[in-house]
Amino acid sequence: MDLKDTIRSIPDFPEKGVIFRDITTLLKNPEALKQAVDDIETALSDVDYDIIVAPESRGFIFGMPLAYNCSKGFVPIRKKGKLPAETVSREYALEYGTATIEMHLDAIEKGQKVVIVDDLLATGGTAKAMIELVESVGAEVSALCFLIELDFLNGRETLKDYNIKSILHY
Repeated sequence: MDLKDTIRSIPDFPEKGVIFRDITTLLKNPEALKQAVDDIETALSDVDYDIIVAPESRGFIFGMPLAYNCSKGFVPIRKKGKLPAETVSREYALEYGTATIEMHLDAIEKGQKVVIVDDLLATGGTAKAMIELVESVGAEVSALCFLIELDFLNGRETLKDYNIKSILHY
């Protein structure tokens, strides 16, 4: 199955000139969802890692079943103020302002090898902030894997020192 056929493209959202790649149509299709998770697992088959990190909310959709399939631990990256224990945080730039993400300080052990999973690589800002969180606790980023990469936004350039894998390219 061509997963691109299961992703709805919505022109002029959230603003004129943007084509939004809506994965909700992929998610409601059980075969497409299974294939997406399986394709991510296959893309990472040559990567040595101990644990999977993914951001809320769409990163959870792919990171959690991958962790289950691969018998790996899962670490959620959340928006500021959502985690109950001691956290580390990183602020990053958005198109209009900034955002802050957090991870529990004790979620990853020093020296662990981490894979970051998310639904989309656009400019790379969120991914870079997640890398900084992981590295701030002494862990190593083995790879980043995205369901979709928007090649024209050059996010890969922001992450050029890392092993990047993407399933679909637009």
